[in-house]
Amino acid sequence: MSVEREVTLLPLRKSHVQIRLNSKSQVSLFSIEVSILYAVFVVGMAGSGKSVFTGNFLDWLRMSDQNVVSLNLDPGAVALPYNPDVDVREYVDLDAIMEEYQLGPNGALLMAADLVGDRIEEIKESVEGSGADIVLVDTPGQIELFAFRESGPYISHAMTDDSSAVVYLFDAPFCRSPLNYVSNMFMAAAVYNRLLQPQIYLLTKTDLVTSDELDQMVGWSEEIEQLEHALEVRLGKAASLISRDLAQAITRTGLNFEPIPVSAKEKTGFVEVNAELTRILTGGEELKP
Repeated sequence: MSVEREVTLLPLRKSHVQIRLNSKSQVSLFSIEVSILYAVFVVGMAGSGKSVFTGNFLDWLRMSDQNVVSLNLDPGAVALPYNPDVDVREYVDLDAIMEEYQLGPNGALLMAADLVGDRIEEIKESVEGSGADIVLVDTPGQIELFAFRESGPYISHAMTDDSSAVVYLFDAPFCRSPLNYVSNMFMAAAVYNRLLQPQIYLLTKTDLVTSDELDQMVGWSEEIEQLEHALEVRLGKAASLISRDLAQAITRTGLNFEPIPVSAKEKTGFVEVNAELTRILTGGEELKP
């Protein structure tokens, strides 16, 4: 005689699921562990501080009892300010590519970027084997090697079956110029268009700018009129038209360009960054081991 059973999944925590089995005679309640991996891709123009942010934010998360690992995705990195838990250089050898295919450094980097996509399942297995809840992905120094190659969007979606986010870095010393700020807005919008992942923005190296300069950049992000005025003052009314129109066009897309001020060196702004990532990745529930 068959017994009707009702199966209900109850959220216990982000890495566990509680199951209740109902039958006519009894109710059984037990939990099973579910593997969940959230991926955070750190992206930005060369020199924006990706590796320094990755290393210091990694340390800060671990001090906050987060179960997190790092992944270096730059096959051309010579030295890093942290020891990556998983390193793409163990899967793709830049020197071997240059020798085998008779390529220069730039050509080898382009080929390496595509080869990383071919090895992503192996890399993913290494990350998952760590048992971590979060992986911080330090992307290549040259932004085009990740965001604007075919392998980039593929990697960003193949790294995990769970939620992912992109952290785009605005280099504060570079962005002191309103023209450079608009250029970074345009680049950030292009990255979003390519990767199509939830994206947050950081204003990095804030320890290298004055408080007045920081307030000015924050003002540009909050009020487009302030940015337009700064462009006109810097370039003149006629010369600023293209930059102004670009800024207005990007603003009309609805992308929220309000970067969080951060100093990786002083570890300031990390609380706000963690809060934004928690909201995107887990709906607001902070992961605990």
